[in-house]
Amino acid sequence: MDFLESLKALWTSTGLANMILPADPSLCGAEQILHQYGSPIMLLVCCFLLWLGIKKQFEPLLLVPIAFGGILSNIPLAGIADTNGFLGIVYEMGIHRGLFPLIIFMGVGAMTDFGPLIANPITALLGGAAQFGIFGALLLALCCFGFTMPQAASIGIIGGADGPTSIYVTSKLAPELLGAIAVAAYSYMALVPVIQPPIMRLLTTKEERKIEMVQLRAVSQREKIVFPLLVLGLCILFLPDACPLVGMFAFGNLCREAGVVDRLSKTMQNELINIVTIFLGLSVGSKLSSGQFLTIQTLFILILGIVAFGLATAMGVIFAKILNKLSKNPINPLIGAAGVSAVPMAARVVNKVGLEENNQNYLLMHAMGPNVAGVIGSAVAAGVLLSMCH
Repeated sequence: MDFLESLKALWTSTGLANMILPADPSLCGAEQILHQYGSPIMLLVCCFLLWLGIKKQFEPLLLVPIAFGGILSNIPLAGIADTNGFLGIVYEMGIHRGLFPLIIFMGVGAMTDFGPLIANPITALLGGAAQFGIFGALLLALCCFGFTMPQAASIGIIGGADGPTSIYVTSKLAPELLGAIAVAAYSYMALVPVIQPPIMRLLTTKEERKIEMVQLRAVSQREKIVFPLLVLGLCILFLPDACPLVGMFAFGNLCREAGVVDRLSKTMQNELINIVTIFLGLSVGSKLSSGQFLTIQTLFILILGIVAFGLATAMGVIFAKILNKLSKNPINPLIGAAGVSAVPMAARVVNKVGLEENNQNYLLMHAMGPNVAGVIGSAVAAGVLLSMCH
């Protein structure tokens, strides 16, 4: 009898025995299925995300650790994602307290060249125009889907196409939505080459896509050093809530351009950002548990995320068309699509679409202006949202 009891205890301690939960009489239909089979469903979802990252190379540097963190968080009885578990501790220190997104912003700043933006400052307006996607999705989430203001703000920031900013804002305002928003943000960033071209072609004529822009002027090192300090100074004066993100971004960029701290700059661009990316992905994945992810809210978030991203792309292109009419120098409206802050992928997509219409039309450097402006724009938008929700 003792032996049978021991075998029973051994069986009940296995993951297989705890993979499927007992039926809940208070639930029915789809809710009952999600309750009972939540863990195996999420394990399949995470394996699918792994496939997207490895096979399709959709943002693999983040999608692979996020998916693997999701697998770890759905292991029955392991408790890896609990408060005292490994991923729970990493999440608390790095995500909940906002450390990891700030370090990543510092690394992105160290990798960013503001030369194209400084050479053609008017393209900063395109980075601002693309942020309309954030606030458009926010209004939809608030008015049509029943989300609270902090939740709507967290969903809207997906339109900035900036994963660290999405994580930073969501961890502050709606941590219960972090898993779904992080997956949506990075998935849509990875799908930039799929999502943006149809919108760009729909809103522009063949003649507009063929427009060749004048060569950018040379930008001095002094200008590049002053620029991050100027951006931070304006942020300090007008939007202090955005200073954590903008400040780290400006510091990383200053180290890049100063020319006297190359070791620090290279560390930010490589070892530091790589280490933080590993822990960021795993800790975000820890929020992909079945109870948090398999909800109707997740479906709404995925829908609103693609709306935000599409609207941001469309507004950037439309505003670029307006600038082309008003500017003395021709502006190819395609570069407006780079106003989202998916650096440098959005700029490469613009260049590719431009070359399809005119094989001499190299738009990459022109598109980098609104692209890096979009990084600043998404950080500023995050500051605005945090101010509104405090």
